[in-house]
Amino acid sequence: MVTAYLALYERLIRLAARVDHRPWGSYYVYADRPDHKVKRIVVLPKKRLSLQLHHHRQEHWLVVAGRGIVTRNDERIEVGPGEAVDLPREARHRVENPGDEPLVFIEVQLGDSFGEDDIVRFEDDFGRAGTTSPDGR
Repeated sequence: MVTAYLALYERLIRLAARVDHRPWGSYYVYADRPDHKVKRIVVLPKKRLSLQLHHHRQEHWLVVAGRGIVTRNDERIEVGPGEAVDLPREARHRVENPGDEPLVFIEVQLGDSFGEDDIVRFEDDFGRAGTTSPDGR
C-alpha cells in the first residue's frame, strides 16, 4: 500500500511541476504538437492577461469554470461555463476575471508557431507591454 501511495505522490509531483505560474494565474500544457497546442488556463480573481496579438496562430477559448470578459479587437464579450470565443490571427485580445472565483478555460491554438515569443503586448498590468520575451514573463 505504501508503494502505491508513493507512486501516486510522485505522479502528482511531476504533474505539478508542469504547471507554469504567471502573475495573473497559471497554465498547464495538455498537448504541444507541430500543428496545435492545448492549454488549461486559470486566471485568478481580479486579474487579467495582457492585451496582445499573435502573428502565427489563432486561438479558441472554451470556458469551463468561472466568468470572464474577453476583449477581441473592439468587442467586449462576457463568457461563462460552456461558452467559447474564437480569436483569429492578429486579433488584439485579452481575458479578464472580474469575479471572486478563478476563471478556468481551455485554449486550443492552431497555426505554425506556438512559442511564447509570438506575443505582441499592447497593455499589461505587470510591466510587460511591448515585450515578446521567450518565456512570456
